[in-house]
Amino acid sequence: MSKLLEVTNLSVKYGKFEALSKVSFEIQRGDYVGIVGPNGSGKTTLMKTLLGLVSPSEGHIQYLNSEANQSMGYLPQRLSINDRLFPATVYEIISLGLVKRGLSLPFISREERLKIDAIMEKLNLRALRHKKIGDLSGGQQQRVLLARAMVNQPEILILDEPTSALDPKIRGDFYDLIGRLNREDNTTILLVSHDIASIGKYSAKMLYLDGRLVFYGTYDAFCRSNDMEQYFGNFTQHQMCWRQSSDGINS
Repeated sequence: MSKLLEVTNLSVKYGKFEALSKVSFEIQRGDYVGIVGPNGSGKTTLMKTLLGLVSPSEGHIQYLNSEANQSMGYLPQRLSINDRLFPATVYEIISLGLVKRGLSLPFISREERLKIDAIMEKLNLRALRHKKIGDLSGGQQQRVLLARAMVNQPEILILDEPTSALDPKIRGDFYDLIGRLNREDNTTILLVSHDIASIGKYSAKMLYLDGRLVFYGTYDAFCRSNDMEQYFGNFTQHQMCWRQSSDGINS
């Protein structure tokens, strides 16, 4: 793997309140990182800063590939569209992922149409292409929004609590889909969640925030860390490491 981005001494303030303090880490191409922490820990602030929506107060973010900061896909928490009269079709929603290139649907090139067709095929959406987005189930809507985020083939896909409104079965299917994008397409995944146990089953690394960087590394390293045992306490660390224990990694 090669380094894709580097965050150095990143601090972000809202007025006098410091949401993040001197956070430093590196993301490698093909990483699958679970970004976790308690409410108010700075997870959303970090994501907004990576997306260029918030400016750092100190420090910097360096994209090692000059195109990387223009090649990010973003999937927010599920936007439920329950209005069956909402006019946009699945195909039209996905095509909006091309708008940042200055395109509009009637003028999309043949190459871009092939990209839309390809992502619909990958995410099993072809049969729904002419369906109105408001007629779809929550899980189907989330796959459409994922397709919109992926149609430009971003190097980094940021997901912000993407399954918070989905039932457990659909949630598991969605995580399996994200895992395939990571393994098969080498898409770098940054998955924001408060649920360490769930994402521990899927992501390879954990980045734990609490206003500062508490831990960044593999789950196995976290579970073997004496520093983390002292920080969280033995019982809490054990609860957070159930994935490794159940898989037989820690014994």
